[in-house]
Amino acid sequence: MDSIILLSLLVVFILLGAPVGFTLILLPTGYILLTDAAPLTLIPFKMFDAIDSIPLTAIPFFILTGELMTSATITDRLVEFSRRIIGRMRGSMAQVNVLVSMFFAGMNGSVVADTATVGSLLIPAMKRAGYPAAFSAGITAVSATIGGIIPPSIAMIILANAGGISVGALFAGGIIPGIMIGAMLMVINWMIATRKNFERSEEPFSWRLMGKAGANASFAMIIPIVLVGSVLGGIAGVVEAGAITAATALLVGIFIYKAITWENCRGAFVRAFRTSATVFIIIAAAGPFSWLLTSLGAIKDLEVWLLSYADSPLLFALVIVTFIYVLGMVMDAAANIIVVGPVLIKVFVAAGYPEVQGALICVVGFLIGTVTPPLGVGYFTAAAIARASLESVAVAMLPYLVALFGMLFLLVVVPDFTMWLPTLWGFVQ
Repeated sequence: MDSIILLSLLVVFILLGAPVGFTLILLPTGYILLTDAAPLTLIPFKMFDAIDSIPLTAIPFFILTGELMTSATITDRLVEFSRRIIGRMRGSMAQVNVLVSMFFAGMNGSVVADTATVGSLLIPAMKRAGYPAAFSAGITAVSATIGGIIPPSIAMIILANAGGISVGALFAGGIIPGIMIGAMLMVINWMIATRKNFERSEEPFSWRLMGKAGANASFAMIIPIVLVGSVLGGIAGVVEAGAITAATALLVGIFIYKAITWENCRGAFVRAFRTSATVFIIIAAAGPFSWLLTSLGAIKDLEVWLLSYADSPLLFALVIVTFIYVLGMVMDAAANIIVVGPVLIKVFVAAGYPEVQGALICVVGFLIGTVTPPLGVGYFTAAAIARASLESVAVAMLPYLVALFGMLFLLVVVPDFTMWLPTLWGFVQ
């Protein structure tokens, strides 16, 4: 009963707009003060223990990389390259939105950063081209989920640390699902654009112009290649790869594109520090809350309940995907990954699924939650940039969210989508 009350209070506080980190700290602190269940000094100990991990130090590097890429106007080059690839496809600006998110995903690893960066550039352009504000915000938000799935992925680093899983295995496993989601979104874009007669670029496709745009963006493409190649090739760990990636972004911005000045470099570092602090506050705050749920038996009860459906693979897949999807709608992704992620991985393993597959399903599901109403932060961000009502954006996102739910279900029932590359590259036997 205590655990149900605590979880209900957590959802209520979040619905009321309380900061996630503050709420996660407040509840276990209040519980200890009321029940004297443990020394109060346990709170800071569990907070420190949650962030006392070397792999987590890669997160600031990836966030800094994304900020430097924005300062170096690399996003503009990726947009132009994507526009040249798409050509005269119906609804080309919406397709460019998805394609840019796929490119940007290989450099940043954050859904929110992808939404803010790509959205601030493309949402106004889409509105000028005649797209409804709600549709522009919706496609920006859902395509940003790719930012946390294609490596690097901050969510994967957090879950690998919490669940004791190889970061390289998760990075390898995220590539195919990320590409699949991007392709699925583009198909839905085409269907909607055709039905609603959205714009189509009048400029004919040109191999020469595409090659020129590709050349202009080529140094930007080096960054994800350096990152993914160094981690998956065993050349560097995730922390070293993050540092190399950030350094590469800085050098490309200063010496190749000559777009980073001292002032915007300083701004990039300040924004990266602030964002990193926010992420680490949530990670630290989730430590005491996770301990409290475990001590109250809620984590064990959840495990038993989910495993009660394991005898029927399809029913199990439906139940666990629905659970992840709904939980992602009302809780922060980082908090979900730390508090619930490890137990869900245990459930998957107990039900006969590979550990890496279970972890990737958790990551994808919780990241979808970050753009899903009513509390998805990516959903709020895109709606704010587009100056569209939250209700209209939610309606515009509906076909995409249904498809993402189906994709998540598919990842459960078809293991090869998540396990083929980790097995091929030797991360899984």
